[in-house]
Amino acid sequence: MDHSTHHAHAAAGHAHGATWATAARATLHCLTGCAIGEILGMVVGTALGWGNAPTMVLAITLAFVFGYSLTLSAVIRAGVSPKAALKVALAADTVSIAVMELVDNGIVALVPGALDAHLSDGLFWYALLGGFALAFLITTPVNKWMIGRGRGHAVVHAYH
Repeated sequence: MDHSTHHAHAAAGHAHGATWATAARATLHCLTGCAIGEILGMVVGTALGWGNAPTMVLAITLAFVFGYSLTLSAVIRAGVSPKAALKVALAADTVSIAVMELVDNGIVALVPGALDAHLSDGLFWYALLGGFALAFLITTPVNKWMIGRGRGHAVVHAYH
């Protein structure tokens, strides 16, 4: 079976058998990249004395960068060209990262005082970690639905 046939076969197999465990693993993978980028963005923005809006923009941007980077590195290690790997990462992670970022930043924005809290304040970390937890719970069914249709993280499984 050639690589493109394997890819189509693997995606089709996942289309009929999306499990909650598979969706949870895909979401945890996404959460890892998002959390690294988000926390790094918050630390950098706070350290530089930036306001809330530029700090959040940086954090969200870095969440996408790190989220995509985790997938890119895995797919490139599987022997895929960087250009093709970028297409796989964009297809696999964009919706998952977007939902995760919407939820976790929404939580931080809605928790009274969290946006003005400093890195040394418990409120900052409780809001951020609570946002990550809720984002995981909301994004997992989204990923399950997408994997079940051969989209989202299902496209990466062809390279594992």
